[in-house]
Amino acid sequence: MSALRFPASLPGLEPLKDFVLTEVSGSTGLYSLDSVELAEVRLFLLDPAVHLPDYAPRTSGQLHALGDPEPADVRVLVIVNTSDGVPHVNLLAPVLLDVASSQGAQVILEGQDLPVRAALPQPASLS
Repeated sequence: MSALRFPASLPGLEPLKDFVLTEVSGSTGLYSLDSVELAEVRLFLLDPAVHLPDYAPRTSGQLHALGDPEPADVRVLVIVNTSDGVPHVNLLAPVLLDVASSQGAQVILEGQDLPVRAALPQPASLS
């Protein structure tokens, strides 16, 4: 469990800034991001390095949103949306986390041809 602060609130969640990031038990690379200020607010975040190994966003131009941390201290996660019953992830606007300062920011990756609603690959069947 990690406490995180988003100095600029996540879009749509203003004015919330303080969250706790917890890995979902039994689901490698899936996390819940729970608001400290409003208990009913929860987002799910996915580690694209685990689930979308071909996802390679260029984030160096966006690190100023975190105060220009060392690139090695930055972790990239993507928001999972299940509003239509099918999980999708937003690859155009990932969440960047500075693990050294425990700060986060959602950024828009301008000039990159990435979808806002990318379907998650289905696991291979065990037949």
